[in-house]
Amino acid sequence: MTSAAVPEHPWLLPGALGVDPAARVGRGPRRTTRDWLVDGLCFLLSLGWVLLATADAVAPDPDFSTPLPQRWMVPADALLGLVCCALLWVRRRWPLGLSVVTLPLTLFSMASAVPLLILYFTVVVHRRTAVALAVTAAGLVTNFAFSYLRPDPHMPYWVTTVWGVVLSLSVLAWGMFVRARRQLVVSLRERAERAEAEQQLRVAQARHLERTRIAREMHDVLAHRISLLSLHAGALEFRPDAPPEEVARAAGVIRGSAHAALQDLREVIGVLRAETVADGDPERPQPTLGDLPALVEESRAAGIRVGVRDVVTAGEQVPTAVGRSVYRIVQEGLTNARKHAAGAAVTVDVAGAPGDGLTVEVRNRWPVGGGVAGPEIPGAGTGLVGIAERVSLAGGRLEYGRDDSGDFRLAAWLPWPA
Repeated sequence: MTSAAVPEHPWLLPGALGVDPAARVGRGPRRTTRDWLVDGLCFLLSLGWVLLATADAVAPDPDFSTPLPQRWMVPADALLGLVCCALLWVRRRWPLGLSVVTLPLTLFSMASAVPLLILYFTVVVHRRTAVALAVTAAGLVTNFAFSYLRPDPHMPYWVTTVWGVVLSLSVLAWGMFVRARRQLVVSLRERAERAEAEQQLRVAQARHLERTRIAREMHDVLAHRISLLSLHAGALEFRPDAPPEEVARAAGVIRGSAHAALQDLREVIGVLRAETVADGDPERPQPTLGDLPALVEESRAAGIRVGVRDVVTAGEQVPTAVGRSVYRIVQEGLTNARKHAAGAAVTVDVAGAPGDGLTVEVRNRWPVGGGVAGPEIPGAGTGLVGIAERVSLAGGRLEYGRDDSGDFRLAAWLPWPA
C-alpha cells in the first residue's frame, strides 16, 4: 500500500484493521493504541463490577440476587470474577476458546457477568456468524438456569429471564454490526489496493506500448539511413579512381548519415532504458506526407533512379497519422530496393482523396538472376512485418511481393475519412 493510502491517525484503528503488515506478529495483529485503551477500559469496568457485586453479595439485603448459601462462595465468586477480568487481556487471541471454557460460570457467577459479556461480544466481532449464533444459543440456555439459581429479589423469574435474553440479543446485534463494518472497511481497502495495482499495470503496459512504437519508428529510420550509408560506401569502394570532389561529397554524406544514425540510436536506447518517460521531454517531430519529396531527393542523391507520381487531392488535409504511414511505407520500399535491387529504377505512386482513402505503391524491377551482385546489405527482415502491423492498426490493407510483370510491388490502402 502506498503512503497515500495510510490513514492520518492509524493508532485510532483497531489492530484487526492495521495497515502495516509488519505490525502482525504471532497469530494475531499487534495491539494499537486504541486497542490498549479499549482493553484497559474493559478491565476497569469489569473490575468495578466485581467489587460492586461482591459488596452486594455480603450485604444483608442484596440488590442484584439472593445471597449465596455459603459464606465461602462469596470470595470464590469474587476470585472467579478477577480471573475473568485478567482473561480480558488475551481475549483477542482466543475469544472462542475462552468463551467455551468460561461458559459454565454463566450458570451461577454474578461477579463474572460483565467480563463474560465482554468475552461474548469479542466472539461475535471476531468469529463468523454461525459460531456467534452457537455461543448465543448456549448463553440463552444458561440464562434460564442462572435466573433460577440466582433469582432477583425484586423481579419475577420470567421478567429476569426476558431481560437476560434482551441483553444477549442486543450484544449480538451490536457485535454483528461492528463485524460487518470492519469487513466493509477491509473490502474497500482491498478494492482500493487492487485498483491501484491495476492502474500501475495499465501504466506499465502503456509505457511498454509507447516504447514499442518508438522502437518501430527508429527501426524504419535506422534502416533507411544505414542503407544510404552502405550505398555511398560501396560507391567509393568500386570507384577508387573517382575525382576528389566526388570522393569528398560521398564522404560528407557518409559522415552525415552516420552521425544521424548514431543520434537516432542514442535516442531509442535512452528511451528503452528509461524507467519513466518524462512528460516534459518533447519527442522529435514525426514525418508527414509533406516530407515525402525530401525522402525521394535523399535517395536520388544516393544514385537511385526514383520516379514519383503524386495525384493526391487536398494533400494538406491528409491526417497526420495517415501521412506518416505513407512516408514510412515509401521509406521501407526505397530501403528494400537499395538492399535487394541495387541499380533498379523505382517508381512511387501516391493517390487519393478525402472519403476515398489514400493508396501508395512502390515498385521496382526484380534483379536479374534473383539476387544482388556483391555483398548484400544486412537486415533484420522485420521491416515489412512492421509496415503490415502499422497498416493493420490504421485499418488499411497491404500487399507486397512479385507481381505478374516480374516487378516487386509494395502497395497499401489507408482510410481517409471525408
